[in-house]
Amino acid sequence: MTAVLLTVGDEILLGQIVDTNAAWLGDRLAASGVDLVRHETVGDTMDAITGCLARACADADLVVLTGGLGPTHDDLTRDAIAAHLGVDLLRHADVEHTLRERYRQRGRDLTETRIRMADVPEGVEPLPNPRGAAPGLWHPGESCVIVAMPGVPYEMKAIWRESVEPRLHELRPGAVVHRTLLTVGKGESDIAADLGDLPALLGDGVGLAFLPSLGTVRIRLTAKGDDVDEARARVDRAAEAVRQRIERLVFGEGDTSLEAVVGEMLAERGLTVAMGESCTGGALAARLTRVPGASRYVLGGVLAYCNSVKENQLGVPEADLAEHGAVSEPVALAMARGARELTGADIGLATTGVAGPTGGTPEKPVGTVWIAYASGEGERAVRLQLSTDRGVNIGLTVTATLDLLRRQLLRRGA
Repeated sequence: MTAVLLTVGDEILLGQIVDTNAAWLGDRLAASGVDLVRHETVGDTMDAITGCLARACADADLVVLTGGLGPTHDDLTRDAIAAHLGVDLLRHADVEHTLRERYRQRGRDLTETRIRMADVPEGVEPLPNPRGAAPGLWHPGESCVIVAMPGVPYEMKAIWRESVEPRLHELRPGAVVHRTLLTVGKGESDIAADLGDLPALLGDGVGLAFLPSLGTVRIRLTAKGDDVDEARARVDRAAEAVRQRIERLVFGEGDTSLEAVVGEMLAERGLTVAMGESCTGGALAARLTRVPGASRYVLGGVLAYCNSVKENQLGVPEADLAEHGAVSEPVALAMARGARELTGADIGLATTGVAGPTGGTPEKPVGTVWIAYASGEGERAVRLQLSTDRGVNIGLTVTATLDLLRRQLLRRGA
């Protein structure tokens, strides 16, 4: 089965909003064994939407639209689908009832503008929206299935998981099994080199894809076949072969995060952590504490952006700052020690560097970063040489620091 993804909305087309839906849907389509052949973004006009819809239906078995299902005058996706199918929009009694109840419970009126969301193209099935007002739409066409969902990400995802994916699995016979290994510490080209001839040895039975992001790489293994158990066995064997070659790089599987994995390692060992942050500006603490239950292992931290705070709060020796500068191994280690001693944590972490885009020198160009780990069992500092992009440098530094903590915890054992 092939698919075309259409994102509807001037705000996306003009770059005012980043289209995160497309990336998420691309991944979900692949997980369902559907080949995405094209993604287009289209503005809020009838001619543009109907034109893209017609081309998409001619090119693919499935067309997925997001956006344009709300109540305002520029929400034209339902009108465009009706025009494409050559049918009328009909007021759907069940959807109208659901909308009236939703607005009544919130103490708001179902105005004539809002009730437009109950208008459904004739012959199209409305899909319940458990997170919002506008329903999704499903048209089981003979040559092309059309699916439309609201553009609000959490509404779209709920409709997709609860209503669309089950229907796709019914339409597409056979088994598609995925396993995703999560890695950190090397880029995709280095990981590919480490794997060597493994992809060729896996043969046609298992597909391998590298999905890089900021500081991490997902390795997705896919097997297709008529028997789900047989396909799962092939994927499991492939995953074990990959792990054997790059074991230290793999930190988890599926949808987990590096901070969640590190947090669980700390909790299992009964250890606590504190941070002394300079160039990351609190981003390291934010990553660790966005995991539910982080209070089990995170004690606190110090945002030591200027040298006086490094000295007065974290106890960094003035002599180290004067001799080596703030971006140096001695200062990073002193910051990690200071965070640990100030809070009473078992482990201290530190980040200090030139995030950019200015402030570099020939000796310490933009992107020079030191990260450090300190505990009662030992200390370690690592120098990073990153990019000239400030946001990228902060993100990569946080990921590298979490990985440093992970590796040190692995050395400690259970």
